[in-house]
Amino acid sequence: MTQTILVTGATGYIAKHLVLQLLNGGYTVVGSTRSTRREEELRAALKPHLNDPAALENLRVIALDLNSDDGWADAMQGVDVVMHTASPFPLEMPKDEQELIQPAVQGALRAVKAAKQAGVQRVIMTSSTVAVTNCELPEGRNSHNESDWSKLTGPGVTPYLKSKTLAERAVWDWQAAHAPDMQITMINPSFVMGAPLDNNFGTSIDVIDRLMRGKDPMVPDIGFPSVDVRDIALMHIRAMQTPESIGKRFIGVDRTLRFVEIAELLKADHPTYKIPTRVAPNILIRLIGIFDKTIRGIVPMLGKPENASGARAQSILGMKFRDVRQAVRDSGDYLVDNKLL
Repeated sequence: MTQTILVTGATGYIAKHLVLQLLNGGYTVVGSTRSTRREEELRAALKPHLNDPAALENLRVIALDLNSDDGWADAMQGVDVVMHTASPFPLEMPKDEQELIQPAVQGALRAVKAAKQAGVQRVIMTSSTVAVTNCELPEGRNSHNESDWSKLTGPGVTPYLKSKTLAERAVWDWQAAHAPDMQITMINPSFVMGAPLDNNFGTSIDVIDRLMRGKDPMVPDIGFPSVDVRDIALMHIRAMQTPESIGKRFIGVDRTLRFVEIAELLKADHPTYKIPTRVAPNILIRLIGIFDKTIRGIVPMLGKPENASGARAQSILGMKFRDVRQAVRDSGDYLVDNKLL
């Protein structure tokens, strides 16, 4: 019998790819959005990429709010697996960190509590490597893995980092105390890139957009573990299909990319665009960060490229990560081809 999968936040950048892969895999999908007014957007984004356009008949769209209990019980009816991807991720951090933390934590807990009440045992949840990498590495290890947890105080702690770390910890703590039999898996994406399915994309592609527009004369000396969006979607499905994934976290990463590498890849493909490829002195970025909120959050990361390991996903989920450098090119090509610059 065909399994029915509830995907929360179904109009998100990663979630659209996830819904697409689920429908192409023959699953029935219930996709939640904050408003069903976005249903046509979702269907229009998926339709050109489906192996069989008739698969759209296996998609139902409902309204759910991370900050409200309304609709969650009904959403779980007939569902076999919950994939909770919904969580706010802005480019500019808010003044009040609770604008991110509260919906992330409460939304995650609502999802697992509603699943438990409905008798849905299997939950795959989207966390982030920001819940992993903001901590010192033990001696002898040069990359972060799933045993690491980000510190919530000190340099580099943004509201987004807090929201993802606190949400993931809240779910694991709740499970230990109230639902030890629930089968929960966490997917921890690194910096996600790759062509979106439509023009309604999120913060990851906004970063590429900023580089392509030449908004900054130079790039900061920072680097992040990075991954193709299609691999993150696939990880959710592989986790669902792999009993050995239950109770574990999985980092999704191909390699670490420095910003200058991303800029050089984009510049090579689009030489007429004013894409900056010079690395800015760290002192300059610190000064800009005083006035620019989008820059302020990266200041503690200057000169300290992060590394994370995808070995667990490779060994347990059988992941063979795509070269994320192609995902960078695909992102730039999408913006150019769709005349979004």
